[in-house]
Amino acid sequence: MSMIIRTGIVAILSAYALFLTMRHNMHMFQLNGYKNGEHCNWIKKNLRQQWLLGFGFVAGALRVLFPLLVLDILICLTLVMEILVYRALRRLHTKKKLVYTARVKRMIATIVVITVAVIVLVALYAGITPLAGVCMILVSAQFCLNMAANIINHPIEKAISDHYIRDAKKKLAKAKAGGLKIIGITGSYGKTSMKFYLQTLLQGKYNVLVTPGNYNTPLGVTITVRDHLKPSHEIFLCEMGARHVGDIKEVCDIAHPDHGIITSVGPQHLETFFSMENIQKTKFELADALPGNGMLFLNGDNEYIQEKAKEYPDKIFYFSEKDGRGYRAKDISVSRFGTEFTVVTPNGDSERYQMHLIGAHNVINVVGAIAVAHSLGMSLKECKIPVRKILPVEHRMQMREHGLVTIIDDAYNSNPVGSKAAVETLAMFDGIRILITPGMVELGDKEEEYNYKFGTYAADCCDYILLVGRKHTEPIRRGVLDKGFPEEKCTVYDRLEEAVSYAYAIKGQGHKYILLENDLPDNY
Repeated sequence: MSMIIRTGIVAILSAYALFLTMRHNMHMFQLNGYKNGEHCNWIKKNLRQQWLLGFGFVAGALRVLFPLLVLDILICLTLVMEILVYRALRRLHTKKKLVYTARVKRMIATIVVITVAVIVLVALYAGITPLAGVCMILVSAQFCLNMAANIINHPIEKAISDHYIRDAKKKLAKAKAGGLKIIGITGSYGKTSMKFYLQTLLQGKYNVLVTPGNYNTPLGVTITVRDHLKPSHEIFLCEMGARHVGDIKEVCDIAHPDHGIITSVGPQHLETFFSMENIQKTKFELADALPGNGMLFLNGDNEYIQEKAKEYPDKIFYFSEKDGRGYRAKDISVSRFGTEFTVVTPNGDSERYQMHLIGAHNVINVVGAIAVAHSLGMSLKECKIPVRKILPVEHRMQMREHGLVTIIDDAYNSNPVGSKAAVETLAMFDGIRILITPGMVELGDKEEEYNYKFGTYAADCCDYILLVGRKHTEPIRRGVLDKGFPEEKCTVYDRLEEAVSYAYAIKGQGHKYILLENDLPDNY
């Protein structure tokens, strides 16, 4: 077979393999927030997933150095394997698909330009002989080409981002001059729930805008303001997320909040924060951004918040379940039908509330929402009906009835505090209590320790513990068994569907309660 034909076959296979490998790695790059550092860490942790690209890179380099026929056959076989593997990977990653945003399209265009330029230059200066190897190298380099494209495109992306941010700032400044109040909401966990709970309370009296879904980044806030803010809005509930020191300040520099809420400070995203001190500092960037007359609402039961709050003596309103200061909950009663509790204000006034949410840990965020609404002019009595209307946020202790089975969906990004509260809530139900979990991630060096502790908590609260994936759940399993939990009732499955099927098949009298605790993102 002539070299031209062999090179043509390699080129055709390379084009398809390039499309598949580029799409997969772009998907992972998007999930890693378009940040080169986080993507590098992801590559290090997932070298086994990318081993075929490494092998292909070596085969391509050898082909360039030693243009032998046998290597052309090896390259073709490697390309076929890459096509099969990355087609299979696409079918596995279905929870959150790659979104072809304008930024992604620009990055893809840059990668294509780099690829074509390399092939043309090699063909012009070295001829057709090394092209098969070069094609193999370009396909295999996809795990890092997106980072190169990100660096090349950075000036363009920054210019576009700065333009949109300036536009959003102008619109916000005009709205604030017209009376708009902006409430920043942050926390290691609970901020999304707080946002929606507070929206439910306030919308009966005020025209309220909230950042939708997880639009808690500078880009998300900018899009919300530019696309949804109207002159009629009176309150803007702005959720602020963070994975690095300075992230909250960056959002505050756009939104300039009048008041702030910090729902929690805890071990979340330790892989990027590195320490609890950095998490504390970042969450209180919201407090630093408030004006002199701004109100700061803090979770009084959180030890990290209490420790940091000593630096902010003025304008603090606490909400709590255990602490006696500020707005506090007492006489909490929880059942499968919901929760009842009494709220006492700082001046001693009180009101009894009912809500459909389950779990005592949900009470504190609702108390926080009541504290804010009351401070903004709503009476405790005016809050009663809105509290009753509060619905669970999707995938956060959301209950679904299926005959004799109740699914408790707490699949959204679990954390050490929330996971403990979730299994303790499960323990309150009278029936067969089943936990299904893949474990917790993004906890840095503490990940194994926190998963082990979760296993010990779960052992005290569950009748069956079904673990999904062996890599992350081994510490949970050790914690479960060290507590003396029956080994035959703690089993490991490769896929969530297998665990759910087994849970439904468990025999026994009484109602079944299946807690789905956490759902790992595609890049895990």
